[in-house]
Amino acid sequence: MKKNKQKILKIALGILFLAIILVVIYKIYSLNLGSEEIKNYVQGFGKIGPLVYIIMFSLVPLTLFPDSVLAIAGGLIFGLFKGYIYTTIGALIGGTISFYISRYWGREVVKKLTKEKLDKVEEMINNRGFIIIFILRLIPLLPYDVISYGAGLTAVKYKDFLLATLFGTIPGILVFTNLGAQTVNIGSNSFYISVALLILLFIISIFFKNKFISKELKNDIK
Repeated sequence: MKKNKQKILKIALGILFLAIILVVIYKIYSLNLGSEEIKNYVQGFGKIGPLVYIIMFSLVPLTLFPDSVLAIAGGLIFGLFKGYIYTTIGALIGGTISFYISRYWGREVVKKLTKEKLDKVEEMINNRGFIIIFILRLIPLLPYDVISYGAGLTAVKYKDFLLATLFGTIPGILVFTNLGAQTVNIGSNSFYISVALLILLFIISIFFKNKFISKELKNDIK
């Protein structure tokens, strides 16, 4: 009898968790997709707002919603420090979801989710693992989720994937959350500095993209 109750409880919790995921995904799509709208939505949850934000960021791989918009919203809602922490947690969870979806469900499922060609990403990561994932994470011009899905199709260890993601996303997350945090000070020196840092990030990204990513790869994952 106890086992049956435990099974029913697990099923109920699973259904509840799935329902929460579906509601959040629906809200991501139904919002006007702007930082202010996301801010109002998250703040509407009060004290559990940070958890809702992390869940939203974690589910980005299933929606292909722009990571940068959510990261800017994170800075706007929570400020630079907390925004960076919550965004990083969400990014790592989201990357992990993508990684294991492709690792356990395979290429066909990933193709349907991303509509991208992953052969070159897969080949590069297979050859050089950690360092390639790290370099790719430094380039916000490349789709975050495609890199995660591509890594899951390779033999790279999850630990290497996670560490490369953690360290490689530091500049991008810092710049985007800082931009969000400074939008409350539009016209101030700190705001203009945040915009300058964003421009610098994209210039460096273009350099890394041209330096380390082949033309063939660029064509595949535009």
